[in-house]
Amino acid sequence: MSNKLENAKKLYLEGIRDGKMEVVKEYSGDRYTQHSTGVKDGSQGFMDFFKDFLERTKDRDIRVIRAIEDGNFVFVQVFQDIDNGEAKWITTDMFDTDDNDKLIEHWDVISPYKEISESVNGNDMILGGFELKDLDKTEENKAVVRSFFVDIFQNRNHKDLGKYISTEKYIQHNPNVPDGFEAVQVFLATQDFNYDFIFKVMGQGDHVVSYGKSTYNGQEFAVFDLFRIENGKIVEHWDNMEPIPPREEWANTGKF
Repeated sequence: MSNKLENAKKLYLEGIRDGKMEVVKEYSGDRYTQHSTGVKDGSQGFMDFFKDFLERTKDRDIRVIRAIEDGNFVFVQVFQDIDNGEAKWITTDMFDTDDNDKLIEHWDVISPYKEISESVNGNDMILGGFELKDLDKTEENKAVVRSFFVDIFQNRNHKDLGKYISTEKYIQHNPNVPDGFEAVQVFLATQDFNYDFIFKVMGQGDHVVSYGKSTYNGQEFAVFDLFRIENGKIVEHWDNMEPIPPREEWANTGKF
């Protein structure tokens, strides 16, 4: 694991889980530009925001489930169980880093965790195994995801869905959508959902992450999607969506 990815994980585990807020100064660079809309820029903004969180929570079970890196960027997918089930969250975070592997910019999406019993597909939203494979195919797999968004969501060539998603095996972790290729076809045909733009695509081996803005039933969302790819086709998908609040509620320049 690289220093940059280690810094991102330590910021979560030492800073938020263990309550050692001052570590943000150790793991961040000369600047720390913030895109979590309720948090001000800088290490002080981070510490100010989480001060109240640490005071009102006693038990913070925080686990980094998946982590990837691509150039200066790192991504973590995190499960949080706060105060023994009082609240459970999925957080997805992307960081840019400087030449010294320090964190200099942060984007995130936070949403409630739903139990398997609430899922239509029987798959956990986040918990499970993780292994990076096909490290020599990173750029090839990123290209698949870029083309998927352009062809299917922007150009609406739904008939070409089979070029990108496996018709034989497609594991879905969005609790509202069943497994399988046909379920994606139904979703595209029946839901008012589109991606306005994709801000960033990053990947490592068979796992590719995208971060973008979507519109669903008239509401704007910030969305992280995580895809696993086998033999050039998407075979597994996780996502995390958060409504974008009104501009007057932002403490910084916004989600992107």
